[in-house]
Amino acid sequence: MKVSYNKTVCLMVLFIGAAALYMYSVSFEQNEMKAFLGEIQLLLKQNKELMNELNIRQEHSAKEQNKEVKEDPNMQAKKITKKLFPNSPLFKEWGDELSEEEQTEAENLFQQYGYNVFLSDRLPLNRDIPDTRDPRCANKKYPEDLPTLSVVLIYLNEALSILKRAIRSIIDKTPPHLLKEIILVDDYSTNEDLQGKLEDYIKLINKQRPGLIKQVKHAEQMGLTQARISGWKASTGDVVAILDAHIEVQAEWAQPVLARIKEDRTVIVSPVFDRVNFDTLKLVKYATAAHAFDWALWCMYESFLPEWYKETDESIPGKSPSIMGILFADRLFFGEIGALDDGMKIYGGENVELGIRVWLCGGSVEIVPCTRIAHIERAHKPYLPDLSVTMKRNALRVAEVWMDEYKTNVLVGWSLPLKDHGLDIGDISERKKLREKLQCKPFKWYLDNVYPQLDSWEDLLAYGALKNTLEEGLCVDQGAVPGSVPILYGCHYYTPQNTYYRRNGELYIGGIKSHKYNSNRCLVDNGNSNTPALHDCKTSKEKGFNMLWDFKQGQELKNRGTKRCLEITKHDYYHLVIQECTGQAWNMQHVIHEF
Repeated sequence: MKVSYNKTVCLMVLFIGAAALYMYSVSFEQNEMKAFLGEIQLLLKQNKELMNELNIRQEHSAKEQNKEVKEDPNMQAKKITKKLFPNSPLFKEWGDELSEEEQTEAENLFQQYGYNVFLSDRLPLNRDIPDTRDPRCANKKYPEDLPTLSVVLIYLNEALSILKRAIRSIIDKTPPHLLKEIILVDDYSTNEDLQGKLEDYIKLINKQRPGLIKQVKHAEQMGLTQARISGWKASTGDVVAILDAHIEVQAEWAQPVLARIKEDRTVIVSPVFDRVNFDTLKLVKYATAAHAFDWALWCMYESFLPEWYKETDESIPGKSPSIMGILFADRLFFGEIGALDDGMKIYGGENVELGIRVWLCGGSVEIVPCTRIAHIERAHKPYLPDLSVTMKRNALRVAEVWMDEYKTNVLVGWSLPLKDHGLDIGDISERKKLREKLQCKPFKWYLDNVYPQLDSWEDLLAYGALKNTLEEGLCVDQGAVPGSVPILYGCHYYTPQNTYYRRNGELYIGGIKSHKYNSNRCLVDNGNSNTPALHDCKTSKEKGFNMLWDFKQGQELKNRGTKRCLEITKHDYYHLVIQECTGQAWNMQHVIHEF
């Protein structure tokens, strides 16, 4: 249509030109007329060339339109590109339209970063994300004289577009009079993008808002905890927010936490996280929940105490046993209670340590639901493929400083021996001095008042591998799952062979739960069979199963109800049986209390 329209315009110009030629011919002198005719002839020649070009373009346009019709998915089957990485998590729900070259680029970036950098680089820095707040949040009013905010973003070899998007969202969604500074803490990144290109972006922003973005660069990799401490030390705002760099903040994210800290400077606050999928980068709304941990000190979500639910208002803050890592705190109070433990290595445990310490030493931890932050959950952490290495060491450090007689539970949680576990937790003398200086409460107070859902394991007598003295190369094993028949298997000492014996006579096989609301799997004598069974302990108790056992280290393992024993017998190979006692003896790997 556009080509035909241009052709019509050209013809109209020719017609007008001819009419003008006739009118001027009446009054022009002959020599003037010759000159004018020459110009007209030149115009006619140029117009002819233009018409030829338009015809060519029209033919080309028709071919292109015909090509589009042929390639239209509704007209014929879509071209199928070979999947180069069918087993990659990146391409499970994304990337069908990519060429082979693009797939390779996307996969390489994914392996490097743990999330979809290929897609991130093609999204706007100021993209819109859904507002996931409770509707009541939008109607809340906050004081005008709120504290100022310093935002700390910590990173190690973060993708440039991800980091820039975090900065952009903070600037766009924080009132300028509240946002004092953004502090970028680089824990010794080596990516070239985070040098020149990031510097250019920072200069651009600081030109518009002088001094807004500051940088702290480590001369060596010092780890997550030290990066957070460096950011806090560099901050000057009334309140400091310590965040990951792969985040986007929601609308009115700052005002709710600043208002809460203005009310009580001793409260450490965390937002509600929404998940950003590592592959599609789409936001998934998470429910409002407390932050907590198990006895290995792995983070987890937890229900609030009943008082919060009685309010029937999901926009109000709720008390939390711990904190996931992203936090807001009064900058001075954070220092008064000891900031973070700089003896922590690389990753893990520092957030649980902070939560426990704050509660024991005069403060509290809360989740503020009207502050929501979208956080990318990586498919893997490139800087530390096996998180358990440093997590285990850091957890033992927390236990030794803060958990008193309950520190044994962390060893049990990691299936470590009570003595000579071989892990160096570093010098803890300064942290113990801090505890004494702050006159902190005992850990039992924390279990009773802050986190009563955590099972104290006070009646746990022994744990670890369970072996019969007749064949000590074999261990009791939970067997196939799903399934309910324990077996004998060559000892490997991993979770399926972890057993636990409690003072009440319950014997668990295949793990132990950290929380009272969860149920373990108890060894049961069905009474009418020689085959031992594993059943849910709570269900077994309700149904009156024979689930309690008398056991002493190096002696028989006898059911209290049936008086039969767990033993081993050999028919081609050894297997477990429950039968009349013949005096077979058992040993459990680690003894907590003599029994």
